[in-house]
Amino acid sequence: MTADLTRRDLLAAGGTAAASLPLAAHGQGMPGHAQGQAAQAPPRVWRFFNEAEARLVTAMVDRLIPADAEFTGAAGAGVPEYLDGQLAGAWGHGNRLYRLGPFQQGTPEQGYQLPFTPAELYRLALPAFAAWVRQGYGSGFEALPGALQDEALSRAETGEAGFEQVSSAVFFETLLANTVEGFLSDPMYGGNRDFVGWRMVGFPGPYAGYVDLLERHDLRFTRAPRGIAEAMQEHAAHHRAPTPQR
Repeated sequence: MTADLTRRDLLAAGGTAAASLPLAAHGQGMPGHAQGQAAQAPPRVWRFFNEAEARLVTAMVDRLIPADAEFTGAAGAGVPEYLDGQLAGAWGHGNRLYRLGPFQQGTPEQGYQLPFTPAELYRLALPAFAAWVRQGYGSGFEALPGALQDEALSRAETGEAGFEQVSSAVFFETLLANTVEGFLSDPMYGGNRDFVGWRMVGFPGPYAGYVDLLERHDLRFTRAPRGIAEAMQEHAAHHRAPTPQR
């Protein structure tokens, strides 16, 4: 991972295209937490992850997008819950993936070329990563200090981590992309809790009523973020309002 790339730069570079879309669409006032604060405990019931996988994913995504003095990290933003829901659904099952092969080594421009569904990729890679970390560092990933967690993730990113069935580089790339998507997706999909991702990058959400602003330039749009659910509620309330009598 590039050391001089800030978290805000990373998320802004990802663009706001992911801001209102869940993973399935890509291929199918809470205060911030101080840095170093423990990640939120996983929920008791998971749809896809088992408890060990949930703890590992929570620790991993919270190093990819850590908390700072102003904003919570990926764990506090609900990214593990977002990933769990997506992996348990149509996207995780690869409902829109072509899976008949042949599967060969692809070029970077071709993107994902493995025969596994996203769910299968995570199911294979998570225990492989956990075992590799324990063998190389003598401890589970969750128990390592932050510097060693970053080192382990960086080695996975370069493909140095020794997985048998999948490439650690492919898994890292997938996890990083999914983490950013979960942090910037509409909150109705489980991540971006309290609009933390949108507040960080200054995205107001899927506002539709810009007509009165079309001819006004050099204005800063400072309205508080709102999501799809809030927009639908406002739309419904507008249509329920009584028509003024003339």
